[in-house]
Amino acid sequence: MVVDINIAYDELTSYLKQKNIFLEEDEYVENIEIAGEGNMNVVLRVFSNKNTFILKQSRPFVRKYPNIQAPLERINVEYNFYKHVSKNSFLPKLKGYIQDDYILILEDLGKGEDMTFIYDNRDISKNVIKDFILALSDIHIQNFDKGFPENKELRKLNHQHIFVLPFLENNGFSLNKVQEGLEDLAKPFKQNKKLIKKLKYLGNNYMSKGDTLIHGDYYPGSWLYANEKRFIIDPEFSFIGPKEFDLGVMAAHLVLTTGNKTAIDYIFEYYPNSFNRDLMSQYCGAEMIRRIIGIAQLPMKREINEKKELLHLALKFILD
Repeated sequence: MVVDINIAYDELTSYLKQKNIFLEEDEYVENIEIAGEGNMNVVLRVFSNKNTFILKQSRPFVRKYPNIQAPLERINVEYNFYKHVSKNSFLPKLKGYIQDDYILILEDLGKGEDMTFIYDNRDISKNVIKDFILALSDIHIQNFDKGFPENKELRKLNHQHIFVLPFLENNGFSLNKVQEGLEDLAKPFKQNKKLIKKLKYLGNNYMSKGDTLIHGDYYPGSWLYANEKRFIIDPEFSFIGPKEFDLGVMAAHLVLTTGNKTAIDYIFEYYPNSFNRDLMSQYCGAEMIRRIIGIAQLPMKREINEKKELLHLALKFILD
């Protein structure tokens, strides 16, 4: 890999100029820092003597979980996403792309934090919810060309972690290390044949060819708050798929945040385009369950009884 946090600044300057990236003749790199935690990729903020920008690079594994392999080509998916949704004010501007080294160059939105803080707050305002729903609807109505990447390898990985692995009896993930009692709480869901059958259907639907450009990971970890503004980031899971998946994932995190099943009604109230409500609710339930008993845990502190209530609510969303 070319870019590393320890690279000399003059080397990075030479590299970017060699690749015809937008540095001016008398511009040079002065500093580099890690920009956010980033679950999937290495993300750096680069300071030049005239500007700042973001370098984002994919690696052949998940940055947060190095033992999980992930396709390098996911950065190409993200590049195509930003190229197609260039006018959405919630997205950073695309500055450049170095395909051979799996590097994306983006506008620096400023130092901020992802919006996972809402889990501790247990609240999110209706106006913020409405803004993120309308921003998502704008993504969903974008035209896309036939060459948009299928993103199959990353979808296969996501499919396993949403619809399969959390429900295996021996998946190698110790839930009691997350929270004492969680293993016993998960058992009835792993043994529920009706649930497993419905999850198989939902997983097949997720992997099938769709008709909508979707973000693919639309939850508070992909929402950024910086300079008193809100943004959408990290669309590497994007593909042409079912809009109900994006809506269901968003709804799941609204319910997980508030603990209130009526949070799902915000989707019905504010999303302006038509969609399958039952399918959206089922995806919502699947996302809720996997975030409680799967490997991709949230920074969310809930008592075991609260998680039990959320799991049974999720089951109703899927099966009722």
